[in-house]
Amino acid sequence: MSLYDKTAHELHELLTTKKISAAELTADVFARVDEMENKVHAYLTLTRAEAEATAKRVDEKISRGEKIFPLEGIPCAIKDNICTKGIRTTCASKILENFIPPYDATAYQKLLAQNAVIVGKANLDEFAMGSSTENSGFHTTHNPHDLERVPGGSSGGSSAAVAGGEAIYALGSDTGGSIRQPASFCGVVGFKPTYGRVSRYGLVAFASSLDQIGPLTRDVTDCALVLNAICGHDEMDSTSTAAPVPDFTKSLVADVKGLKIGLPKEYFVKGIDPEIEAAVHAVAKKFEELGAQIVEISLPHTEYAIATYYLIAPAEAATNLERYDGVSYGARVDGADVVEMMTNTRTEKFGAEVKRRIMIGNYALSAGYYDAYYLKALKVRTLIQKDFTDAFEKLDLILTPTTPNVAFKIGEMVSDPLQMYLQDICTVPVNLAGLPGISVPCGVTKNNLPLAFQLIGKALDEEILLRAAFTYESLR
Repeated sequence: MSLYDKTAHELHELLTTKKISAAELTADVFARVDEMENKVHAYLTLTRAEAEATAKRVDEKISRGEKIFPLEGIPCAIKDNICTKGIRTTCASKILENFIPPYDATAYQKLLAQNAVIVGKANLDEFAMGSSTENSGFHTTHNPHDLERVPGGSSGGSSAAVAGGEAIYALGSDTGGSIRQPASFCGVVGFKPTYGRVSRYGLVAFASSLDQIGPLTRDVTDCALVLNAICGHDEMDSTSTAAPVPDFTKSLVADVKGLKIGLPKEYFVKGIDPEIEAAVHAVAKKFEELGAQIVEISLPHTEYAIATYYLIAPAEAATNLERYDGVSYGARVDGADVVEMMTNTRTEKFGAEVKRRIMIGNYALSAGYYDAYYLKALKVRTLIQKDFTDAFEKLDLILTPTTPNVAFKIGEMVSDPLQMYLQDICTVPVNLAGLPGISVPCGVTKNNLPLAFQLIGKALDEEILLRAAFTYESLR
């Protein structure tokens, strides 16, 4: 019996009934890693010894008749921009190639508290800047559904690991769609919680007002289980919300009767893949048949979201990446003096996309341009937030495509960064507004590539997203 392709909740049942052991499960997943990793390249670091030691502890606990947590003994992947004490954390950047954090990220610590089995650290676009995982400083991750295609990004390693059976679930981070977009490309569930719902402590910063940690899972039930484990207030993160955390599994009810779901016309524009558009409209029809009310709406400032995001995010990135100077920590390339040393370090160790965003960010923040670009972007961000606020006065949910197209071929967009940025057109408004969003698989194209839809909810209303997603999933 193969175990690597099962869900976490199925495996929990097998563990608690002693039909399998945590050691057997861990061995099965690592056997799958050994089989797939030379094709998929989902990981940057594997932690086999630590995983086996945790599995042994879980088996001892079960043998004593003790109750285990829902994620206890279940193998998972951690995106490599989430700090793991004693385990290399590179952000897929040469500048942090040998960095070993002295502390754990809070979200990771919460998984450790449940004795989660950590398979390894997953690949990403360098410092989470990208939509394809081609910007990794080490290697490109491949989509398990078609090895010639990208898995999406920046959480491409996390999504590919789950889709390829190299992990049962994974943690990713989402700054402008970096959980939801790769989830859609790889045919898994990806959830971006409300900003502040999950602590950012220990998440290496890209854009601090946008970043959020979230799960990539096989199904919606697993998504609720991971959210239960990682959500909650953290005094170490000043942006962490003190709102109480519900039991998200109680939202797993197959019922959308009476819900009002908006379809924003701005998300179905010229250029969207016809198969994606048809799939999302089919989902809307299915919700309508189940008793939901579908309403066409307008989110008028959507067209400015990409320009707004690609001013705010690079500005914050440029500030956050100032610390990588060859002095404090990380790699150093020598020079004749301190200025040359810093210049050499950043020139040699940062990749092209990171340099591009640093330059955009510094330009937007520079004297004479701050008002024209960055300040204006902040004002438009407020208008985008207001669009959602106004819409949710009459709606429970918003339904959109997750991406404008399916997974593209490796190398197809590398020379056209603007086209790559447009991959985030359906996802960045959610981050700008700080709202929760989920990407859910909804079939495949005629070429057997995954299709997905996105649901967007009100702030701190993850429950209704899970309920609607679970309802749809229950029909399949």
